[in-house]
Amino acid sequence: KLHSDLDKGVGTVKYTLSGDGAGTVFTIDETTGDIHAIRSLDREEKPFYTLRAQAVDVDTKKPLEPESEFIIKVQDINDNEPKFLDGPYVASVPEMSPVGAYVLQVKATDADDPTYGNSARVVYSILQGQPYFSIDPKTGVIRTALPNMDREVKEQYQVLIQAKDMGGQLGGLAGTTTVNITLTDVNDNPPRFPKSIFHLKVPETSHVGSAIGRIRAVDPDFGKNAEIEYNIVPGDGGNLFDITTDEYTQEGVIKLKKPLDFETKKAYTFKVEASNLHLDHRFHSVGPFKDTATVKINVLDMDEPPVFSKPMYTMEVYEDTPVGTIIGAVTAQDLDAGSSSVRYFIDWKNDVDSYFTIDATEGTIATNELLDRESTAQYNFSIIASKVSNPLLTSKVNVVINVLDVNEFPPEISVPYETSVCENAKPGQVIQIITAADKDLSPAGQRFSFKLSSEASNKPNFTVHDYRNNTAGIETRRNGYSRRQQELYFLPVVIEDSSYPVQSSTNTLTIRVCRCDSDGTIQSCNVEAIFLPVGLSTGALIAILLCIVILLVIVVLYVALRRQKKKDTLMTSKEDIRDNVIHYDDEGGGEEDTQAFDIGALRNPKVIEDNKIRRDIKPDTLRFPRHRPPAEDNTDIRDFINHRLQENDVDPSAPPYDSLATYAYEGNGSVAESLSSIDSLTTEADQDYDYLSDWGPRFKILADMFGEEENYNPDKVT
Repeated sequence: KLHSDLDKGVGTVKYTLSGDGAGTVFTIDETTGDIHAIRSLDREEKPFYTLRAQAVDVDTKKPLEPESEFIIKVQDINDNEPKFLDGPYVASVPEMSPVGAYVLQVKATDADDPTYGNSARVVYSILQGQPYFSIDPKTGVIRTALPNMDREVKEQYQVLIQAKDMGGQLGGLAGTTTVNITLTDVNDNPPRFPKSIFHLKVPETSHVGSAIGRIRAVDPDFGKNAEIEYNIVPGDGGNLFDITTDEYTQEGVIKLKKPLDFETKKAYTFKVEASNLHLDHRFHSVGPFKDTATVKINVLDMDEPPVFSKPMYTMEVYEDTPVGTIIGAVTAQDLDAGSSSVRYFIDWKNDVDSYFTIDATEGTIATNELLDRESTAQYNFSIIASKVSNPLLTSKVNVVINVLDVNEFPPEISVPYETSVCENAKPGQVIQIITAADKDLSPAGQRFSFKLSSEASNKPNFTVHDYRNNTAGIETRRNGYSRRQQELYFLPVVIEDSSYPVQSSTNTLTIRVCRCDSDGTIQSCNVEAIFLPVGLSTGALIAILLCIVILLVIVVLYVALRRQKKKDTLMTSKEDIRDNVIHYDDEGGGEEDTQAFDIGALRNPKVIEDNKIRRDIKPDTLRFPRHRPPAEDNTDIRDFINHRLQENDVDPSAPPYDSLATYAYEGNGSVAESLSSIDSLTTEADQDYDYLSDWGPRFKILADMFGEEENYNPDKVT
């Protein structure tokens, strides 16, 4: 309520209100000054309001007193329950934890004023989850309330927590949340076999390393605490088997370490121990974390393939042994109860296997071809044995046959030697060390001996000194050698081996005489050294050879040019236009030479004169015109040619050469007909050569020549 000292209660004073919530939350009676709240207030929304009030004159509207400010504070009431802002909660605690083990701390908040009364004073309690867990009423810390809670008995717990204000008194507001608590596993349980004896049946044909059975120990723990390690307890039969752990199923996988044989032993018994890998020292007092079970394995009899007496056979045979000679045998047996016969055969893979045969019943191996150690020193192949009762059951074994050497090759010089001796060599000087090689497989201790052949031992040039260590030296026997007298010496050396029978060979060494300096260093052994004393140097010899080559080139070029000049052709001018041209290297007699060839006879065969052909001159070059198709009527030309040919053939006074010319006889079937005017009865002046222009590019030059002659007519007046 507001009141001014100037207010006499007569209605002359008016009260006004401004500030937070004026007119919306709060209102004032203008006459009395009473302030009223016009809606509900929430302290949690706005805890206080700042307002300003003033008294004014009703008539003049002027303030009677200065404006005053005041604060309206909202008093709290317990209208908000506690709330768990982080709920629901998830927590875990190890199983077998002691009482009071910390699990989780929860916290509830109350929006009421904590400074006024007990509206915001929260107390925690457990509504559901006892007697396993407890909670501190003030701090909200959850702890275990029972000892040795076992995960294997119960793993999940749901606890309902309540938070109540007003200190937990009657009438207080409360809020709840859920806490899901999981017991985590610890290794508090040892592995246990569900039964004490495991029986397994295993075929005797099982392969080494294969799994033959599984056993399992049960561990109620979880994760790594349930990991189990299996071991075979040393004892009877355990050395044939091994056991490993399947990391996914935690089963013990029994594997075979060695082959089983029903005929040898039919059953095996051994113990298997299962233990945890990760132990917890807190539970050692519970007892040993391992268990033991017995495994009995019964071996099943199976129909097995034959078994060879050896894993591999090695045999030896001398080369060139006669075909059919037995060199060894293989043996395989059927170890099953109903022992069956065995058959043998060679596993053919290549042509090399055909060198041997095997007896199918006895297993004896014999040669099938002659063997040569120098070609193949060792043979490797496989023998297969199968049961007669079940041929599909087979076994295989490798056979190695070494071919032994027979001394059949003589020793020879190991490498070709290039031996030289100085012209100034002294007697007893070693000029070459030689060694020998033998194609035979030399046994240990074999020696080669060296000596001169009988025909060379009497010559005073060289000798052979055997060092008796499979080497020999070539020594000089005289003082000095002359290249002018003899450039090459051929020394036959006999080499023998020490095997039986003794083999020997004669090898010829070529010794070249060389020019050396005083220290014995070779200066030259080639042909050039012979000419050096004459005074000709290498450069001079090269210059002489070059001069000879140049002279030969000049002569060849001159001869080629002379031949080319003889082949030059004449009659290239376009002015000399005749159907047939024969060129002679002599000068004709002109018009009065009646013995010369009459071209008119060619133009009209009907006026041919007898015996007018000139035969006393040999033409140098006979040029044949292009062969063209004949005209349709060419019998006169053919008869003329045949007649003249017959005259020359029967004339005994004619020279041994023919002077017959070709008269443009073009054969049959010419599309353009004949280009010659021989069979024409008209003169050249009566010919019209315009049709040549229609025959195409090949006759262009001919059309131009005849066109020029037609245009050049001195009697024609333009």
